[in-house]
Amino acid sequence: MLKESGKVVSIEDDGLWVETIQQSTCGSCRAKKGCGQQLLSKIGAHSANIKAVFDKNDKSSYSVGDIVVIGIPENIIVTSSLLIYCLPLLLMIVFSGIAHTYIGSNDVYTTIAGFFGLLVGGLFVRFFGQAVQHNTDYQPIVLDRQTQIIHDPFLPFS
Repeated sequence: MLKESGKVVSIEDDGLWVETIQQSTCGSCRAKKGCGQQLLSKIGAHSANIKAVFDKNDKSSYSVGDIVVIGIPENIIVTSSLLIYCLPLLLMIVFSGIAHTYIGSNDVYTTIAGFFGLLVGGLFVRFFGQAVQHNTDYQPIVLDRQTQIIHDPFLPFS
């Protein structure tokens, strides 16, 4: 489970809106000099508001301003990343191969077919994202409230 802490900014019936600052991956990654995320984090801390659904507690356990831990299973991250990045490229190669095999070795038709395959893959990813948008298996989960805060990234000089 990938975990991140954040501050509760809003409470709804089905979940919490949590403000996070991406910081957990930058200290442990080996690609420090070649990473765009670390470069962006040097410019300034970027916060994101994420809606997280409840796992074991109800909304009465939380209040605005609480520091909570949210998480998402690693298998969801891996399968989603493979789908988002690999499917459009795979369809581009397949459509280009089909065009090259059945239409001939005309580069124009092969290129157009490749772009069409990339477009079809992108549309499939978009429709898949809309289909699982409200599926709780693909949503971050509120795991726990942090009781002891060593460093709060939302407060200066804490």
